[in-house]
Amino acid sequence: MNSIRASSLVLAVSLILGTVGCKAAGPSHGNPRKVLVVTVTKGFRHSSIPTAEKVLGELAASSGVFTVDYVRTDADMAQKMTAAALADYDGVIFANTTGDLPLPDKQAFLDWIKSGKAFIGMHSATDTFRDHKPPDPYVEMIGGEFKEHHAQAVVDCINQDPKHPACRPLGPTFHLKDEIYLLKNFERSKVHGLLALDKHPNDQTPGDYPIAWSKTYGKGRVFYTSLGHREDVWTPNTPESFKRENPKEVSEAYQKHILGGIKWALGLENGSAKPQTAGKKN
Repeated sequence: MNSIRASSLVLAVSLILGTVGCKAAGPSHGNPRKVLVVTVTKGFRHSSIPTAEKVLGELAASSGVFTVDYVRTDADMAQKMTAAALADYDGVIFANTTGDLPLPDKQAFLDWIKSGKAFIGMHSATDTFRDHKPPDPYVEMIGGEFKEHHAQAVVDCINQDPKHPACRPLGPTFHLKDEIYLLKNFERSKVHGLLALDKHPNDQTPGDYPIAWSKTYGKGRVFYTSLGHREDVWTPNTPESFKRENPKEVSEAYQKHILGGIKWALGLENGSAKPQTAGKKN
C-alpha cells in the first residue's frame, strides 16, 4: 500500500512540475530580426542623423524585437551590403540617406527586398537615387521621389489608416512642425496611404500631398515616412542648445509611428498595403 501511495505521489509531483514547466516556457517569438541602419549620404547631410541613429538603436533595445547594425560609411556599405552579406539581415532602414549611394550591387539589393525583406525609409530616403531619366528602379521600390520643399511648416497630417501599426498611436491628425517634402513619380494606385495633407504645406493650395505610406515590393514590405528632418521630431531629449519648436509629445508619437512601421515591414504586426484608391500620379 505504501508503495502504491509513493508511486501516486511521484506521479502527481511529476504532473505538477510538468505543468509548471510548460507555463514557464511560454510561447516562443523567435530571435529578434536583424536590421541594417544606413545613414550614408552623397548629397545634403541632415544634422539629425546622429539623433536618428541613437533613437533607432534605443527603439531596437526597448522593443526587443529587432537589433541594429550601422552602415555609416562607404567602407561599411562595401562590406555589409553585398548580396552575400545581406543574406544575414531581415531588413534595412534608410535614415535620411541622400544621393547616389555606392551600393555594391543595386539590383541584388532590390532583389533582396523583393524576396521578402523589409525596407523602411525616413525623410530623405526619397532624396536618394533621384533625378534620373528614366527614374531609378529604387524609386519604384520606395514609391516616390523628392521634388522640392519650401520653408518648414506646421501641418496637420491626416491619419488615413488608424488601424495600421504605424498610425495606430496617432489621433485623427498628427500636428507637428517639420520640413515637408513635395514628391514626384508617386502614384496613389501603387501605395497604401498612411498620412497625407489635403492642402499645400505652405501656400495652402488644396491637393493631395502624401506624407507616409506602406506598399509591397515583390514579397517585400516597404514603409516610408517623409517626416524626420528636425531633431525635435526624432527625440524628446534634445540638448539645451537646440531650440525646440515641437513639444515632446510630438517626438514620442513619431517614435511610435516609425516603430509601428518597422514592426509591420518586418512582418511582426499586421496591417494593410492595399491601395485605397486609384488616385492620380504626382
